[in-house]
Amino acid sequence: MFLTFTFFCCLKFYQICTMDISIDIEKYILEHSAPESDLLKALYRETYLYTMHPRMASGYIQGRLLSFISKLVKPERILEIGTFTGYSALCLAEGLTENGTLVSIEVNDELETRIRKYFNCSEYKERLQLIIGDANNELKKLKSAFDLVFIDGDKREYCEYLNLVKPLLNKGAVLIADNVLWSGKVIEKIEPNDKMTQGVLAFNKQIQADNDFENFILPIRDGLSMARFAPKA
Repeated sequence: MFLTFTFFCCLKFYQICTMDISIDIEKYILEHSAPESDLLKALYRETYLYTMHPRMASGYIQGRLLSFISKLVKPERILEIGTFTGYSALCLAEGLTENGTLVSIEVNDELETRIRKYFNCSEYKERLQLIIGDANNELKKLKSAFDLVFIDGDKREYCEYLNLVKPLLNKGAVLIADNVLWSGKVIEKIEPNDKMTQGVLAFNKQIQADNDFENFILPIRDGLSMARFAPKA
């Protein structure tokens, strides 16, 4: 009975957090939360006007969360896998230490001009490093350790990203992965050719089984996996 009640409560919480909020509620949230910068507003607008799949941009609510987490962590080094148009990178950069740097890897070279345009307009422009290339190749070239990592690349490659990123984490580093609920497909029957959902499921299972991480899933937008690197040895 208790387990049934607990499951029901968790399900209702998930439904509330992931529901489509009304325009009035969204307006209320905006009026009672820290604002995004004018640069972020312009980037988000341009993303929706000129790019395919603009929903891939983090947007206000997730962006403010990423900024908030970054400010709590106060990272010297941030790694992002999957830049898209650069919205999330600019949010994460808000928490960098004075001499901190952010490295962002994006595979789509067609986005480079727009990313660099907004990076160069940012107050953090000297601390932002954009790498255009396949993350699985580029991660192998990185040597410095990171305090904060945001994974938002090809869902089919999430496990490989995790394997390559783990040796680059400082103890206590925070790792965030986007889209880990994958529009609810993680609890549905999987089609044999659905490699994206399979990739997300494998990642969720892998990080849950890894005792070096303390983790949970936050049901915001499409699901954020939050993990703290805390190796026992």
